Amino acid sequence: MSIAGDLIRGHTDAIILARLTGGDSYGYEIGKAVTRLSGGRLELKEATLYTAFRRLESAGYVASYWGGEASGARRRYYTITPEGRAEHRRLLAEWRDTKSILDKLLEGSP
Repeated sequence: MSIAGDLIRGHTDAIILARLTGGDSYGYEIGKAVTRLSGGRLELKEATLYTAFRRLESAGYVASYWGGEASGARRRYYTITPEGRAEHRRLLAEWRDTKSILDKLLEGSP
């Protein structure tokens, strides 16, 4: 069973920033990591990824550069900026708060 797109929408930026906290990467690699780490239940479409990269770069949360020529494939790599690290921490705190509220509402906790 895959995860519904509307459940993930709004968290794409947080997912990408989280992946970049581990080091620079390129879109295809991030997409594959998301699929692998979700056990195949979540797939970020190429258009979704690259739209998010443009948005994150415009906001100053990531920077990009060309690399990979040594392997023969020229790729656009993304790196998280200090502002992006701060945004990742903010989004993670927001997610944890939201998750806590939803857990209470959906699981019937007092």
